[in-house]
Amino acid sequence: MSLLPGAGVPSGPGSAGSTRRRPHRLGRLVALVVAGAAVATTSAVAARGDGEHAVTVRTPDDDLVARLPLAGDRFAVSYRNSVYTTLAEERYRVLPDGRFQLVEIAADQLAVLEEYYAVPGAPRPAPPGDRRAYVVDPDPARPAVFENLNIAATDLGERTLWVPGHPPVPVWQRVDGDDPTVLLDIEETP
Repeated sequence: MSLLPGAGVPSGPGSAGSTRRRPHRLGRLVALVVAGAAVATTSAVAARGDGEHAVTVRTPDDDLVARLPLAGDRFAVSYRNSVYTTLAEERYRVLPDGRFQLVEIAADQLAVLEEYYAVPGAPRPAPPGDRRAYVVDPDPARPAVFENLNIAATDLGERTLWVPGHPPVPVWQRVDGDDPTVLLDIEETP
């Protein structure tokens, strides 16, 4: 049904002199409006990044090394510190916009936290059940927030991805070739 400009009088098939209504057309119009609103809402949610997220690890050529869905907003990357030769771990929280922030540093040896990271706060014993012996908060004056993070997945560093609910992923064992660089990122799951 269409309206003539300014007249406010229905015109078109079935409208001139007809008292018969076409409810199926109104039903289709309502269905189209509802469907359009659903698509717009879905698009707005996707644009805001409210979907499920996964931690991904890719090579510089964009080859997928690992993809682990996140059940929450936390994950970690452990490595063998090349100076102290003991294990350390950087723990991250995924932010609502898809970036991720360093929220805790953990290590098996105090010197890694006190000297290598040189954070202003004092390390403390890790809680029972933690993978590492000591933890410390990162320097609040220098927040470490990333859209993605390049790391070297070498045999020496033994980089391992830890995502709650999944077995650890030894990234360093999955990288072939001469370039050990990988890109850690947060992606929305399809």
